[in-house]
Amino acid sequence: MMASQQNIPPALEELTELFARFPGLGRKSALRMAMTVLREPRERVVQLAKALLKVKDDIKSCSVCGNISQTDPCYICADDKREHSTICVVEESGDIMSIEKGGIYRGVYHVLGGVISPLDGAGPEKLNIEQLLQRVNSGEVKEVILATNPTSEGDATALYLDGLLKSAGITVSRIARGIPVGGDLEFADPATIARAMEGRGKV
Repeated sequence: MMASQQNIPPALEELTELFARFPGLGRKSALRMAMTVLREPRERVVQLAKALLKVKDDIKSCSVCGNISQTDPCYICADDKREHSTICVVEESGDIMSIEKGGIYRGVYHVLGGVISPLDGAGPEKLNIEQLLQRVNSGEVKEVILATNPTSEGDATALYLDGLLKSAGITVSRIARGIPVGGDLEFADPATIARAMEGRGKV
C-alpha cells in the first residue's frame, strides 16, 4: 500500500514532487521512482546526479539547425557526406532521432521548436522560422521537406511554411501519410518512417 503523503519524510516528498513535474508521471509513479532512488546504492545516485548535470551543462542547440547536440554545429550539419541541399523541417529534436532510425534520409534538418497553435498562444514568431528562411535564401537548398506531425497544428504549420517558401524557387514537399493521423514521429517505428520519407509529395 502506498504511504500517505503525511507519512513521507520531507526529503523524499521533495524528490517525489520534482519527479511528478515530468510529463506523463503521476504522483504514484513519481513516488515509486523516488523510493527506487532511496534503495539504490549511493554511488549510483551520485552517478545519476552527475549525468543530470552533464546534460544541462553540455547539451546545447546547434546554431545552424537547432538540433540538440554536444557540439556546434551538430554532427549532422558538420557531416560533408550529408545532402545539404535538402532540409527536413521537424517540430522537435526528438523527431530527428526517429527519422534517423529509418536509415534512408541523407539530407540535413531544421528544428522549429514547436508548431503554430493559436489556442496555446504559439504564433509563427515563436518558432525557428527566420533561420530556416536564411538557410533557404543562401542558394544551396533545392528541397525542403515539411515533416511536422500529422495533427491539425502540424498541418497548419506546414501550410504556413509552404506559403513562405513558394517564392524561393525550390521544391517544397510534405512527408507522406505513412505516419498515422494524430500520431507523433517519436512513437513511429523505423519502417513507417522510411515509407513516409520515400512517399513524400508536394504540399
